Amino acid sequence: MILLDTSILIGYLKGREGNRYEALDEIIKTNVPFGINVYVYQELLQGAKDEREYYRLKEYLSTIPFYELKNGKASFEKAAYLYFLCRKKGVTIRSTIDLLIAETAIENDLYLLHDDTDFTRLGKVAKELKLYA
Repeated sequence: MILLDTSILIGYLKGREGNRYEALDEIIKTNVPFGINVYVYQELLQGAKDEREYYRLKEYLSTIPFYELKNGKASFEKAAYLYFLCRKKGVTIRSTIDLLIAETAIENDLYLLHDDTDFTRLGKVAKELKLYA
């Protein structure tokens, strides 16, 4: 099962090309289970260019499974600890939301498909984060 990050979905919807987008094509064609979380949902909706696109995105995204953080406050503590571990290794993760997306993937034992260098750097520090190649 795969968690899709906002970056991969935006690029895919814009028609970007590359290995990651080919991987998403293959995931869709072969019916590999994938989903998003509430943070990806919000980021996608707030990026809509107009009201029509907002409602179209909202309708489409309602058909995709949602993965949640499982441990309440402890999930946020773990996401903060990911940031701490990265900072300790000289890696700065620019987005709190990215840390929560990564923690969602970790807690649900999901592969994360993305097009964001923060996740690549985070994956080098947090070995429990499984990045979809």
